[in-house]
Amino acid sequence: MKIYHTLEDFTPLRYGVVTSGTFDGVHVGHQKILQRLNEVSDKNNGETVVITFWPHPRLILRPDEPFMQLLNTFEEKAELLREQGVNHLIRIPFTKEFSQISSQEFITKILVETIGTKKLVIGYDHRFGKNREGSFEQLKLNASTYGFDLEEISRQDVDHVGVSSTRIRKALEEGDLDTSNHFLGRPYSLSGRIIKGDKLGRILGFPTANLELDSHDKLVPAEGIYAVKVGHENKIYGGMLYIGTRPTVNGTRRSIEVNIFEFDKDIYGETLHIYFIKLLRRDSKFSDLESLKNQLQRDKDSALAVLKNL
Repeated sequence: MKIYHTLEDFTPLRYGVVTSGTFDGVHVGHQKILQRLNEVSDKNNGETVVITFWPHPRLILRPDEPFMQLLNTFEEKAELLREQGVNHLIRIPFTKEFSQISSQEFITKILVETIGTKKLVIGYDHRFGKNREGSFEQLKLNASTYGFDLEEISRQDVDHVGVSSTRIRKALEEGDLDTSNHFLGRPYSLSGRIIKGDKLGRILGFPTANLELDSHDKLVPAEGIYAVKVGHENKIYGGMLYIGTRPTVNGTRRSIEVNIFEFDKDIYGETLHIYFIKLLRRDSKFSDLESLKNQLQRDKDSALAVLKNL
């Protein structure tokens, strides 16, 4: 997959099969669109193109609203799109200036002239252009004029609930991994660099790696103890991960730390990839460290049981 950071770097295609959107999460609804792109491309000997926007448009258009954390960093999104078989990924820097481009200009300048779109596949209720004025109806009116076919993917329902990045964020904030992972089609993940902690976990007999996230924009799930898979140097380990302020020792800052099973290496400064499998329990304050230690052993037993059944 080729990644383009400016439209000027892109050479028009003979048969471009195109979609556009933020694609935060690359969830099962997005995957349906991408599968259709591949089907059309294969049938017509074309090439697939995803146009995405970074930073997320909401962060630019509604800066006064509460900060919206994202399901993916750009690098994670790109890798997920690569796994879906996308040929070209165009990353358009989303600025206030770009937000003023009319829907008509988006169609003519970007879809037709820059890319060479022959087939445009969009999701249900997709909007684009200044003030989100562009719609499926407008695209339909212009499709024959500019020489491309148009297809709209109907709204994706999973267990009668609309699939959306917003719904997945809400589930993660509530610790509802069954819902979030079902809609994502895979375990939610975090990545980060290992930093030094105060070694309390080691004292308790459960040494942990303290994680500093790659991006402050990335959504962190609800506080608690999780059964997780841990990726390090192309190997996958089982583990249990803690998110919280460590109230038993009167902590005030949130920490993210993981106890990796069957693992004893010095990995300070290295990167770990965490895959969330199940919330085991919420964070809580214990009367003393011995009580916390006993609970951690029960947590480990629970995590091992969960991971064994995968």
